[in-house]
Amino acid sequence: MAISPLYAALLLVGIIPLVIFGDAPSSAFGTLGAVLGCWLLLGIIDLSLAAPARKVRIERELPGRVRLGEPVESRVLITNLGRGMHAQFRDLWEPSAGAGRMRDRVVIPAGERRALTHTLHPWRRGDRTTAGVVIRSWGPLHLLARQATISAPGRVRVLPPFNSRRHLPSRVMRLRELDGATTLQVRGQGTEFDSLRDYVRGDDVRSIDWRATARKQDLVVRTWRPERDRQVIIVIDTGRAAAARIGDETRLDTAIEASLLLAALASQAGDRVSLIAYDRRVRARVHDASGATLLSKMVESMATVEPELIETAWNDIPRLVREFTTQRALVVLLTTAEHAAASRPLLEMLPDITRKHLVVVASASDPSVAELVTTLGDREQVLRAAAAERATLDARRVERAITQSGAVPISAPPLDLPPLLADKYLELKKAGRL
Repeated sequence: MAISPLYAALLLVGIIPLVIFGDAPSSAFGTLGAVLGCWLLLGIIDLSLAAPARKVRIERELPGRVRLGEPVESRVLITNLGRGMHAQFRDLWEPSAGAGRMRDRVVIPAGERRALTHTLHPWRRGDRTTAGVVIRSWGPLHLLARQATISAPGRVRVLPPFNSRRHLPSRVMRLRELDGATTLQVRGQGTEFDSLRDYVRGDDVRSIDWRATARKQDLVVRTWRPERDRQVIIVIDTGRAAAARIGDETRLDTAIEASLLLAALASQAGDRVSLIAYDRRVRARVHDASGATLLSKMVESMATVEPELIETAWNDIPRLVREFTTQRALVVLLTTAEHAAASRPLLEMLPDITRKHLVVVASASDPSVAELVTTLGDREQVLRAAAAERATLDARRVERAITQSGAVPISAPPLDLPPLLADKYLELKKAGRL
């Protein structure tokens, strides 16, 4: 049951004059009892005339999934199975769904149905849910209401936004230049035979195909291009380091953006992409997907993954990589590599995996640290600048240790990391290392 402010005001209207202008105490108590009795009787009558709040049927119309940042239209269909209802409805969405104040007043005659439409603005990825709706059915005087919570679960899966998609066209164009118009002239590791063409002045004479030259009676050279169908394995660290926030997003969100851009580019290059999110157990896994289904499976698997406040078991990574492939592959580790003590398990693991694979360690750096280094004002700012400088030196030490282990370190702010990782992939392709 719910009480309206009007019902409380009626009681005050009856009691205050009695208290101010009352005469004898005996007559005042009798009048007070009469006022309370009338007040209660009026509320009981109004409540009895209110339609039952539970005699409704709730249906929902929701999209299955939507990208973060896009609005979601939520439609609730309410069918009145009892008598005419003057009701107030509230949908019980969780705060991260961005529902706002969803309270609606509606009149539903007996046997009819009404639709309530709202726009959600979710601000977190994952499954955004609602348990049901709260219904208040008011009497004709709107003094008291019958209230009930009706179970009507709903769910919208909010996928990662993939904001780094805007960098993809320029990288694909560079990939086509690398793979097509500027086909490699010299054979080397990481290249495969592409085609034959006529010799032009300046070509390497070692590329001349003498059999084709003999058949055509003119000089013909071989051209080579970067190998296709290579294996790219992306490992996303979902341990406690991934929970740290840089700006408006966590390190895990930055890693997801970088992995999506790299996967889209590698797929365009004809390489096979696999993904694993891991801390002490597998949180997400994508394998044997290609083409248009690759990104769909990646965003679907990573949508509900959240950082776990535990230390990542880096010694398990070589075993997980071997489950994907036994051949040479590009292994991209998206993690945090800034502090020597915290990165020790990672550094101890790297030699085991760099012996056979090409490894890139990518991490998001905090741009505010660089700003603190240059801010020198009062004593507190100087101390902060010293701490930021020490953090920068520690990060450089870790990068040198990664390089000495045979891996390639990459560090950049969250907005710059995805395109920088894509550029590194193209650089490795061009150099014939992949």
